[in-house]
Amino acid sequence: MVSSIALAALAATQAAAPQTAVAQPAAPAAVAPAAQPAVILAPAGESVLRAGTEVPLVMAESITTNGKKLRVGQRVRLTVGSDIRLGTSVVIPAGSPAEAEVTDVRNKGMWGKSGRIEARVLNVRVGDRLIRLSGSFDDKGVTGTAGVVAAVALVPIAGFFVTGTSASIPSGSGVKSFLDEDLRIAAPAAPVAAAAPLAVQ
Repeated sequence: MVSSIALAALAATQAAAPQTAVAQPAAPAAVAPAAQPAVILAPAGESVLRAGTEVPLVMAESITTNGKKLRVGQRVRLTVGSDIRLGTSVVIPAGSPAEAEVTDVRNKGMWGKSGRIEARVLNVRVGDRLIRLSGSFDDKGVTGTAGVVAAVALVPIAGFFVTGTSASIPSGSGVKSFLDEDLRIAAPAAPVAAAAPLAVQ
């Protein structure tokens, strides 16, 4: 009888006692997926071929005072002698047509007067654009204008200025000229990776 009462009391005590909570593992915190880097187009780069860059030319025709047909204002044909580059890019290809203008003509005459030719370089054509050039050439072979010195090469000075003879600049003679303006060369736009945005907590 006592044992039955003791067992009943023990059961009642266990039922009244608070149950110990069993710790459950915490749920993992939500993590936002990493954002992919955005790709944007950077503004087109720009390079400049500066005024004063030398542009070698070659006479595409002969001019002479012989026959007294050469006139002031007459245009003279030339071509670019070699590629003009900016880095590895060809800006003015060899063979591009250029133009000069006769600025002074003196025919040979009595009393040993010799012929004389003076001309100035005007421009070069690349595609549909005319690019300004500077420089001049004459029977002396070398002249300077506004700090720019130009020369005619490959032709002896004696061929230009000889007492009692005509002046002559033959086809194939080299002529120095210089860019008279800056040429801005646009590089193609390139993709650039932008920094990934920060995740907001």
